[in-house]
Amino acid sequence: MDWLERLASRARGRQRSSAAVPRPSVGVVTDSASGLPVGWEQSANASTFVRVVPMPVMIGEQIYGEGSEDLIPALALALAQGHEVRTSRPAPGQFEAAYRELAAAGCASVVSVHLSGHLSGTVDSARLAARSASIPVEVVDSATAAMGLGFAVAAAAESARAGSSAAQVAACARAVAADSNILFYVPSLEQLRRGGRIGAAAGWLGTLLAVKPILVVRDGRVLPLERVRTAPKALARLAELVQQDIAGRTGKVRAAVHHFGNAAEAERLAGVIAAAAPEVEVLICPLPAVLAAHVGLGVLAVAVAGEESGPEADTDTAE
Repeated sequence: MDWLERLASRARGRQRSSAAVPRPSVGVVTDSASGLPVGWEQSANASTFVRVVPMPVMIGEQIYGEGSEDLIPALALALAQGHEVRTSRPAPGQFEAAYRELAAAGCASVVSVHLSGHLSGTVDSARLAARSASIPVEVVDSATAAMGLGFAVAAAAESARAGSSAAQVAACARAVAADSNILFYVPSLEQLRRGGRIGAAAGWLGTLLAVKPILVVRDGRVLPLERVRTAPKALARLAELVQQDIAGRTGKVRAAVHHFGNAAEAERLAGVIAAAAPEVEVLICPLPAVLAAHVGLGVLAVAVAGEESGPEADTDTAE
């Protein structure tokens, strides 16, 4: 039984006791950089109080929204051919619409959790929209991305479902995001250089062809961690670093392996992690297109977080 199936099973259990469980008064909004698997809102029984705002990806003159059927093949082709690819923050109006929907659905307030402000202006759009919302909106800069953000959003949704206040839901999201760790490997720094997200790794550009970089998202920024000479060694080292992270944590752990254009490698990496730490649930998720546009084909990223950040965090008692 995979992750979505387990969530669906839990959701069915909640629905059976729904007469005793009021709809959450706190709505949760995020952006598609969260990397949550397609169908997560439905499987987590969260579609009534969670909204995911799509982020735009521009390939040439064509603008795609995250989730568009033709986005992934178009993006993969553009990256392979070296064509210009750009991304943008969602317009404030998109967040206004999400807040309005949740207010109409009966939410008394909203917690809006987003991609690091050092990587995108998305959180600024959310803050602008929050000013004109008809209900209170607390905007959270997660200072992370992908499932580092996704685990925080899922935890916020569980907290909201358990009847927490907006302040408690926001605190939960912040704590989970701060506890998460994202490590990733890219075959080349070129796409990061083009998008201006290379930051402190710029010093590695002179040896671009000789370096297989491992990077980390830390304090909301992409930072260089290690340089490895070959791809196999880089992937082995990435798995080792993830295993060290897991071993250094107490309690149960969740992990997610992201990929773009290399699903088979992601499955192998997930298998290595799972074999070394069989108690850890390892998800395999495509990297959101809005992030893949900046790291390029062949990326492998791993997000690690504690049990409290998992989408299946047990709140049945609180319910």
